[in-house]
Amino acid sequence: MTTTVKFECQTRSDKTKSRALRREGFIPAVLYGHKGAESMSLVAKAKDVEMLLKKASINNTLVDVDVSDQSWRGKALIREVQTHPWRPDIYHVSFFAVAGQDSVEVVVPVSLNGEAQGVREEGGVMEQIITELTIQCPPDKIPEVIDIDVTDMPVGTTLHIGDLKLPEGVTASDDPERTVLTIGEAQAEEPPEEEETTAEEEEIEGGVVEELGDVSV
Repeated sequence: MTTTVKFECQTRSDKTKSRALRREGFIPAVLYGHKGAESMSLVAKAKDVEMLLKKASINNTLVDVDVSDQSWRGKALIREVQTHPWRPDIYHVSFFAVAGQDSVEVVVPVSLNGEAQGVREEGGVMEQIITELTIQCPPDKIPEVIDIDVTDMPVGTTLHIGDLKLPEGVTASDDPERTVLTIGEAQAEEPPEEEETTAEEEEIEGGVVEELGDVSV
């Protein structure tokens, strides 16, 4: 089960300008999914948002959102964070409430556990192609990580998304034919190339030898 972090905010009037809020140390936000197609405009302290984003990941961490002036509280996912093009300034945050949702789509990291047989015993090289996986699962079954035991994998292994053993209730949204990892043979080092002597260089060298041979002492 993924970690849940707490976050407190308040409702925001649609007439309030976002730029003015940011100047005063607040960040505008919005909550979807809590009541059908309706959305709730929110506002929170910039420092609280910054702390939240240090603890929570987009589309992965459940956030316990508390809208204090509306007596609304529920779990949500961070769906989007808008920032300045080149500065770290946060402009806007979007949340998606998961209460009442049969299934949610999240992104979780992929972790490789153990040392592969192909690397340990056969001197092969393992390459991890996918480090994150998009999955569908019930809100209360979001895994922290997708663990893959590579211990018994020999050289020549190619693991696809469709081959993964996922937790109960979890299905992959990505193409099952996408490659997760490969274990191949280590490439042998090529011997250094010997410098080739050109015909012109050979003639010059030969001429020098002959000239030296004609020198009388």
